[in-house]
Amino acid sequence: MHIPVAKQAQAPPLLRDALNMALLDGWQRDFPLSSCPFATIGWSLGLTEAQVIKRLRKLHAEGFISRIGAVVRPNTVGASTLAALRVPRQRLEEVAALVSAQPEVTHNYEREHDVNLWFVLTASDRRAVSAALQRIARATGLTVLDLPLRRAFHIDLGFALPGSGRTHLPHNTGAEEAPPTLEITEFDRRLLAAIEDGLPLAPAPFMEVASWLECSETEVIGRLTLLRESGVIRRFGVVVRHRKLGFCANAMVVWNVPDELVARAGAVLAQGAGVTLCYERRRQPPEWPYNLFCMIHGQARDAVRRRVSELAGLLRDELGREIAHEALFSRRCFKQRGARFSLPGGRNA
Repeated sequence: MHIPVAKQAQAPPLLRDALNMALLDGWQRDFPLSSCPFATIGWSLGLTEAQVIKRLRKLHAEGFISRIGAVVRPNTVGASTLAALRVPRQRLEEVAALVSAQPEVTHNYEREHDVNLWFVLTASDRRAVSAALQRIARATGLTVLDLPLRRAFHIDLGFALPGSGRTHLPHNTGAEEAPPTLEITEFDRRLLAAIEDGLPLAPAPFMEVASWLECSETEVIGRLTLLRESGVIRRFGVVVRHRKLGFCANAMVVWNVPDELVARAGAVLAQGAGVTLCYERRRQPPEWPYNLFCMIHGQARDAVRRRVSELAGLLRDELGREIAHEALFSRRCFKQRGARFSLPGGRNA
């Protein structure tokens, strides 16, 4: 089964409620790491703790929220890669199902291109990622493009929602970020595994997490705070389902930038309105010459195309040359979930 990527004609009733929109728009980052976070959020909105939890449960049940939790910087806890396949049209459903069935696969999309199936894998280390890619190659009989991250300029996937008056969430300078220096502990892995499906929507969520881990609430909150401050956790908050919120015209734009100009180009793209991701990845010539990627999430295809043209113009002005590029629009989503830190079989299995 796939998740259709289709445009919504009208906002559903839940999104015509200003308080629901405030919860979705205002708490995608900087979620309170405290004993009673939902009470803190309620105080800011004039709601009780119980009212906040009830609204969030409803938004989650209706599919507008994936979870409330951590967005972890790639390759800080485990390893990940972006991969792709050139799949014959008549085999696409079959191959997509094979790929989605792999536990390491977190995202799996059809995109409008000859290289048409794109997926993200996360695992405990690079060896496990490579083993999963080899397994997919054997199962499908197809050549897998492995495009590991080289450097990130902007990876967030927070969304400024329609009507918010913003085109970008904060905390995006466009500069390449230094990798975190914090040493990841076994407790960190267990903690992130415990919340990989999201915090419990309960009055004392961190206390519940602490009970699962047989530690104190203070330990849970303290370590999450340190992981966030160090940059291992990119953001902590509401993770929305962007297609459900109307972002249905989404394109992965790939650029063939001279290697010595990637840093300048990445800084330009990362600060662009509507750009939610920007990163350099390894080329795989001759099959894949592109080395700079950005995602543009929009509500209308024409608007996204205009934005791509504007970005191409900004790069031309900055670099003094035209940069070859392609826009790969999303067609179908076969799988989408957060990174997994636990073993198969359940929480901290």
